[in-house]
Amino acid sequence: MIFEPKNSCVLRAFVIIIAAGLVKLAKAEESVSNIEKKPLEGHSYHGEAFNEGPRSKAYLMKGMGRVRFPITTKIQDAQSFFTQGVAQLHGFWYFEAERSFRQAAMLDPKCAMPYWGMAVANRGNDKRAKGFIAEAKKRQSSITKREQLWIDSETNYWADTKKAKKDRRRKMIRDLEAIIHEYPDDIEAKAFLAVWMWQSNREGLPIHSHGAVNALIEDVLDIEPMHPCHHFRIHLWDNEKPERALASAALCGQSSPGIAHMWHMPGHIYSKLKRYHDSAWQQEASARVDHSHMMRDRVMPDQIHNFAHNNEWLIRNLNHLGRASDAIELARNMIELPRHPKYNSLTKPNSPAEYGKRGSARYGRTRLLETLLRYEMWEEILSASKTVYLEPSAIPEDQAKRLAAIGAAHYSLGQAEKVAGILDQFDDLEDQVNERKLAALAKAEKESREGKKNEKENKKALENAIKPFDGHLKTVNQYRAEILTYQAVANDDINTFKQQIKKAEKLSRERKSQLYLKIGDKKEAEKLAAQSASSEGKVQPLANYADILWQSGKEKEAIEQFKKVRGLSAHLDTERAVFQRLTPIAQKLGLKEDWRVAFQPANDTGERPILNTLGPFRWNPSPAFQWELTDGQGKQHSLDDYAGRPVIVIFYLGKGCAHCIEQLSIFAPQTDRFRAAEIDLIAISTDHVGGLRETVQQNKASSPFPFPLVSDASLKVFRQYMAYDDFEEQPLHGTFLIDRQGLVRWQDISHEPFTEVEFLLTESQRLLAQ
Repeated sequence: MIFEPKNSCVLRAFVIIIAAGLVKLAKAEESVSNIEKKPLEGHSYHGEAFNEGPRSKAYLMKGMGRVRFPITTKIQDAQSFFTQGVAQLHGFWYFEAERSFRQAAMLDPKCAMPYWGMAVANRGNDKRAKGFIAEAKKRQSSITKREQLWIDSETNYWADTKKAKKDRRRKMIRDLEAIIHEYPDDIEAKAFLAVWMWQSNREGLPIHSHGAVNALIEDVLDIEPMHPCHHFRIHLWDNEKPERALASAALCGQSSPGIAHMWHMPGHIYSKLKRYHDSAWQQEASARVDHSHMMRDRVMPDQIHNFAHNNEWLIRNLNHLGRASDAIELARNMIELPRHPKYNSLTKPNSPAEYGKRGSARYGRTRLLETLLRYEMWEEILSASKTVYLEPSAIPEDQAKRLAAIGAAHYSLGQAEKVAGILDQFDDLEDQVNERKLAALAKAEKESREGKKNEKENKKALENAIKPFDGHLKTVNQYRAEILTYQAVANDDINTFKQQIKKAEKLSRERKSQLYLKIGDKKEAEKLAAQSASSEGKVQPLANYADILWQSGKEKEAIEQFKKVRGLSAHLDTERAVFQRLTPIAQKLGLKEDWRVAFQPANDTGERPILNTLGPFRWNPSPAFQWELTDGQGKQHSLDDYAGRPVIVIFYLGKGCAHCIEQLSIFAPQTDRFRAAEIDLIAISTDHVGGLRETVQQNKASSPFPFPLVSDASLKVFRQYMAYDDFEEQPLHGTFLIDRQGLVRWQDISHEPFTEVEFLLTESQRLLAQ
């Protein structure tokens, strides 16, 4: 028997009550802590590394390539998606690779290797890659030794990013070699080592033996002849001996036909070998596969790695072949494509006088003007200058280029009287650059004072501040000189011509040669034309040279050059001026009006599919999904209500999302401007109908929002528009422009709401004007 004090029961009850209170308090504190830790609406539950990148589910795609990379998982679909992700890594399709790895991780959350894959897919983003490989390490308790070596190789690479990159890359080479030593049948290790060595060559680790790297690739292809490492052999030999990669050029696209970049890569080899038709075929195949994917999966064009570069290179090759019409069509399509401040903008979002990122907008405009000038399409230049295709630019250098083309067009069409006003605009452009130069100088001086820099540092800072603007001024004056050169030709002013043409450094040799011919200097015209035509396989410079020789009275030499043109003539546009001027030579040889020769395809390009089967030549917007939703007053709204009228649709994450309310409050004051542009607005919420009323009460203007708020509490419409994270089962922010025909012309889906209203209004007007 245990002795208890008289009041022990009371005491014990008191202790129990206190303990219970402490537990409740602890739970309350834990609850508060959890609220504090809860991520913002739209942000990943798993941390910042998961905010960017794909957030809609993957599916098993056709034509991803044959790879062999078994991992520890009992779920077959997880293995399938992991394998797909590895194939996509080999095709440099990093965005989709990450999506495949995320799908594998969702199917098997304990599996470590998908996180290794996510890290590899994000080697261009240190923060995300480190976050992913840390997740892989958390799950390595039940993996094989081989998988451990793979994870260790990536962990070692990210362990100390302060080390020189070439030292980190050298360690990765050793780690991959260790995997091959332990597992000599691991062909993926050999493939990854081969591409890593090629990539490291650009980071200060030279390839001492291209043959040794090629041998690694051969080891892979001996086991799997259609392995996507054909891609790596093309890169290996591209700048060395491109002919050694011809076998892989014939198989690269075919090895992974669903990955656009794999069709693009053989174009490198064919371009280096001056086989522009074969190069253009590959790039067109790549563009078609990209377009098909974008339209099928509702991805905006410039979100795709390498898309814009592939298409602008295709335009260059079409120009080499004389396919001016096709080049113009594709350039126009690039200009038409949706722009976005993050990945496709002609100008910097917050600095409209500077170029933005190199995306479709900038490439398309550059290649369109280049093509129109090359093929002397003067009427088309003047016509395009009045449209979105060659609209005025806020970038002084770009506007100078545009004005120079317009001036050249007027002079070439005998409209000299229309050029005076154009020349006056160059003074304005100079003033703009000088104003920015002074502002940059003042800013640099202020920063130098505040930073207490010494005299030498201050001088260097000021020089760096104004240097770019000196370059801008030089460019503006080079384009001014072009117009003055044309003016001198029109006035038959030889002295001024000689002065200005030296300054017109942007003028192509072909155009210079024609101007020298017009001024009467046949010798210089022939010299420049010969220099331009020395590059093999380019039909327009050859045609220009033949024309210059013919007009200079050198009939024999002209006929010799014409025969070279004719050998490349299968696809050229005979109606272009430079080819029309060859008509007398063709007549001299007794040829038909259409003097082109039949195309003879090469016999070493592999089995090529019909291009139309790969996808469309142009990107086109996809139809918007229909919906019918209810507002806070019980009124029904549907997409059909906006038939024949454009509408901005904002998907926001309910009354509890502070930055959603901020987004709506930013758009609200601009509603009248959108309406003036004949664009309506509507916002779709995750809230039930009752929550919509609370959202209205949070408007900073203390008044109802000037556009409808409707409820999609089931998230059905969020899912349809892919404003939804399938991996974490949560809605995302989305903003969409739907045009008069019900097509989605622009979209932004993100963990953050889109708030750049001015950009969206301007971009909507541009897109809708096409």
